[in-house]
Amino acid sequence: MSNYEFIETRAEGGIGFIELNRPKVLNALNRGMISEILAAMEDYDRSEEVQVIMLSGKGRCFAAGADIDEMANADSISIEMLNQFTDWDRLAWIKKPIIGAIHGFALGGAFELALCCDLLIAAEDAEFGFPEVNLGIMPGAGGTVRLTKLAGKTKAMEWLFTGKRIKAAEALHYGIINKAVSKELLLEEAVRFAKKIAAQPPLSIRFIKESVLKAIDSSIYEGMQYERKNFSMLFSSQDQKEGMRAFIEKRKPDFSGR
Repeated sequence: MSNYEFIETRAEGGIGFIELNRPKVLNALNRGMISEILAAMEDYDRSEEVQVIMLSGKGRCFAAGADIDEMANADSISIEMLNQFTDWDRLAWIKKPIIGAIHGFALGGAFELALCCDLLIAAEDAEFGFPEVNLGIMPGAGGTVRLTKLAGKTKAMEWLFTGKRIKAAEALHYGIINKAVSKELLLEEAVRFAKKIAAQPPLSIRFIKESVLKAIDSSIYEGMQYERKNFSMLFSSQDQKEGMRAFIEKRKPDFSGR
């Protein structure tokens, strides 16, 4: 992997680690950091050694949000010409599962980044929120959309209108995160999740992710048609043959991702 200015990366045991690394400014997301996160994810997505991507933050928190210094003097035309959210769209193209490990807080753009993950493990003292309304703006990288789809209109409106922080227990209740654990066990639990997924047949995981994401934005019928296509495609894989043969032979399968 390349050397980065704003993040740290390493690959180990089928997991590609990305750690936000601006702890002195609470990992505030500047444009350079977003570009590096996407570049690292795309590298991992192409790597045959990496099966799962894990995203976390260094220091006191996951991230405090977007770097306000970059936006304070912007106007609507400069924001439009910058077209900064095109980079965020690339997150939807990542085929491998992304696990977020969240501690401290994930606010504003950092909450939007967390919501782009496929699974979220949070420390019990973690807090989430969209405080943009207090700055006279609103989320612009998918926050209103993803939060509404996860938690429903009523709670999304409440949290977005007030800028209220959502504690881990409430986030778990509304399906925003998968699990809340003690701060000391956060990375251990996230790695355990990642290792379990990394041991699964990669093509099955890839097609499951595609089908679930398709289901979010489709009718039931359209989603089922897409699911059936992916189901059929997997019968051309070596992993399908190996998985079923191992089941019949009562042994552990050896998946190759082919």
